[in-house]
Amino acid sequence: MVIEDGKFYFIKDEFFKIFKEYKLMENKESGNKRPCYFCFRDKFNKEIVWFVPISTKYEKYEKIYEHKKQKQHKVYNFVFGEVVGKQAVFLVQNLFPTTEEYILEKYVTENKDVEIALNVRNKVIAYARQVIMMAERGINIPFYNIIEMKNILLEDKNA
Repeated sequence: MVIEDGKFYFIKDEFFKIFKEYKLMENKESGNKRPCYFCFRDKFNKEIVWFVPISTKYEKYEKIYEHKKQKQHKVYNFVFGEVVGKQAVFLVQNLFPTTEEYILEKYVTENKDVEIALNVRNKVIAYARQVIMMAERGINIPFYNIIEMKNILLEDKNA
């Protein structure tokens, strides 16, 4: 499978079993696969694919965003946009790395790739890359150590 930056994918349950102690947003089965994740490749290591979960709880995260914005000038936790005609929030604060073997399939609707506005796509990637750079300097916005996860994935690939 060819993994494309800026597209949406589903993750295999096996991945979440490996990283259970990280308390990631796990797959939920309710007739539909969810959550789906926005993805892009790591800037320096193409084996790593970064995933950003999305949520339709727009108002909930908008309130959190406004609260955080009052305390700090720049908030990298969320990007607001539209996915499949619905308001959605890209949860940059919940991003995580994975590798291709843990990707189940692409999210499509009516046999077409799910697309988002280019400005939203670019903002999600820019914010996520900023969060990754901050994590590399020891400043974690995600609730778990994404650099440690990345290193575990790379060690497994090289073993």
